[in-house]
Amino acid sequence: MKLYDHPASGHAHRARAMLSLLGLECEFVIVDLQAGAHKTPEYLNLNPLGQVPTLVDGDVVLRDSTAILTYLALRYDPARTWLPDDPGLAGHVQEWLTTSVKEVFEGPCGARISKFFGAPVDFDQAVDKTHILMKTLFEPHLAENDWLVGTAPTIADVANYGYIAATGETGISLADYPNVRAWLARIEALAGFPKIKSVTEVMGSAA
Repeated sequence: MKLYDHPASGHAHRARAMLSLLGLECEFVIVDLQAGAHKTPEYLNLNPLGQVPTLVDGDVVLRDSTAILTYLALRYDPARTWLPDDPGLAGHVQEWLTTSVKEVFEGPCGARISKFFGAPVDFDQAVDKTHILMKTLFEPHLAENDWLVGTAPTIADVANYGYIAATGETGISLADYPNVRAWLARIEALAGFPKIKSVTEVMGSAA
């Protein structure tokens, strides 16, 4: 198994975290985004969108972070704890996966890529969207639940963790959301779970 990723990518962190949680052996290939390695013909052959992460497992090639989570859970978790068989729970997992690539992408992720990578995203609007998302969805939900779906962690938690956990480096405070902070701490306490690294930490170590 091989994962093409970049340590500063919150999307790639989802895949790395799931591999670690499942205790799977994998070769990690860092894609030098700054040098344009994600736009080379070789990489575009694997991932036509030129994004990270990309997972290669035998004949299976996946170019989307939440698809990778789903695949790993179905392929390597026979107990089906990370992606429950129950249709209702599985449906709720899908809801939160969609949240991770829509609202979380537009809010916490948007602020991060605007501040550190010069993405054409309105930073202030992304900050506002983050607070709205925390106030209307995450904080009230986590006031009554330890996990996003059911009574145990699922890939829904893994998918949503990264960009929310990294809000501090963009200047977004989670001080008003104690239930969100407690949820992040529960995820980080899971055996084998790697905390997301800050952009400055990654860029510093790469320099």
